[in-house]
Amino acid sequence: MHKYRTGDKTQALLQSHRRYFRDGLRYESVKAKAEANGLVTPMQLLVDRAEGDFVWDLDRRRYIDFQNGWATNPLGNCHPEIIDAVHSAQKRYGYHWEHPLRLELAARLTDVLPAGLSRVSFEVSGTEAAEAAVHLALCYKQARHIVSFTSSNHGEGLGTNMLSAYSSDNNLYMEAWAGGVIKAPYPYSTAIPAGMSEAQYVDYCLWYLEKHIPGYIASAENIAGILIEPGLAEGGNWIPTTAFMQGLRRICDDKGWLMIADEVLTGMGRTGHMWGVEHYGVEPDILVFGKNLSGGIEPCAGIAARDEILGDNPRASSGSTFAGTPAGCAAGLKTLEIYRRDGVVEQASALAERARSRMADWESKYGIVNQVRGLGLLIGVAFTGLEGAEGGNDAAISIARSVRHAALGRGLWAICESEPTVRLYPALTMDEAILVEGLDILEEAIAEVEATVESGGQLLGDYPAIPSGVVGF
Repeated sequence: MHKYRTGDKTQALLQSHRRYFRDGLRYESVKAKAEANGLVTPMQLLVDRAEGDFVWDLDRRRYIDFQNGWATNPLGNCHPEIIDAVHSAQKRYGYHWEHPLRLELAARLTDVLPAGLSRVSFEVSGTEAAEAAVHLALCYKQARHIVSFTSSNHGEGLGTNMLSAYSSDNNLYMEAWAGGVIKAPYPYSTAIPAGMSEAQYVDYCLWYLEKHIPGYIASAENIAGILIEPGLAEGGNWIPTTAFMQGLRRICDDKGWLMIADEVLTGMGRTGHMWGVEHYGVEPDILVFGKNLSGGIEPCAGIAARDEILGDNPRASSGSTFAGTPAGCAAGLKTLEIYRRDGVVEQASALAERARSRMADWESKYGIVNQVRGLGLLIGVAFTGLEGAEGGNDAAISIARSVRHAALGRGLWAICESEPTVRLYPALTMDEAILVEGLDILEEAIAEVEATVESGGQLLGDYPAIPSGVVGF
């Protein structure tokens, strides 16, 4: 892995601008510690150009794009029709709140949303939308508590940091703000406690929601609802079972709680259905949408809910100055038009099946691969450490980062952060041959890292991204 290095132009720009960004000082200390332990510096990438299924870095090296703008470019990079629609809206409206595209997009969305979700409110980002959904639920039910899940990530705002449980550090120094959030165990498919089977652990998670929380943590009458990702992404691409999701819907019905589906990442075709909840045969009371809606060109997110929840709820505030901009709504309208015209969700489903078949033998073929997880084109390859443990294991995380590093050196851009999983989010319309080429590269990287592990070679250390928020592992 020593032969893979950050390009000269990229490295020079990162080095010269490090002093302007968060973690610039921390980077040097962590880098020195990792190098002292014999760990390798990972490649980093700054995008110079993006088009279709590819990105190019500042050194003009081309990469297959499985990072996908953090799963935000459903039609590939820089789709020309969406760019034209955005420019037209900007030239016509500039920015004003009162414009017809907002109304048109709301109407068009209700045609594709799950049954019963008849009203829409726009936000700028998924973070804002998740907070708006929770506030809506609390005000509608006139209750104090929301249940969320371990390993979840609903955004980086103050409220969404309280709702998330990405790691034990997620609420550090903010514990006093989290009094209304109850964290429940997510139905993981590996690293299950007490030697349970996956089905037994699902039963336990449902029991915890139905019996333990109302019995020992908060009365059922004081719980407004449950916030759930139909496919958990940032925390490791965990996929819940149908039994769990249907059990969740039953509990909400029995207790009078609202089921809130955070579909910022799983919605708009990412899972091979328009909405992730469609895989499970359940209908949420509130749905959070974003990312894919505006084709990766302009920010546009929001919430949808039943008429009685969102139609007359004066205490529930949402929206901001730039919520539902003309450009964002124009991008959303054009994206939905292309989805319908080109059968984008069907394309995603077919690509997902091709990816599944290509990766089917990786768990049995490679000792470092713990599990290949996926729901449509929400795909994760989880790795196991030298001791055979996955969750939170430093060796497993180092192996995952090493695989991502080796793949990047070969021309594939994927995501690996602080969990032992390489996450893949190809465009929903990616050329099948390019998809397979990307998976071929990833398998080559896995084989290389496995050989490195077996020979006792060097892996990657815990380097922060530089500039923070711009370059991810």
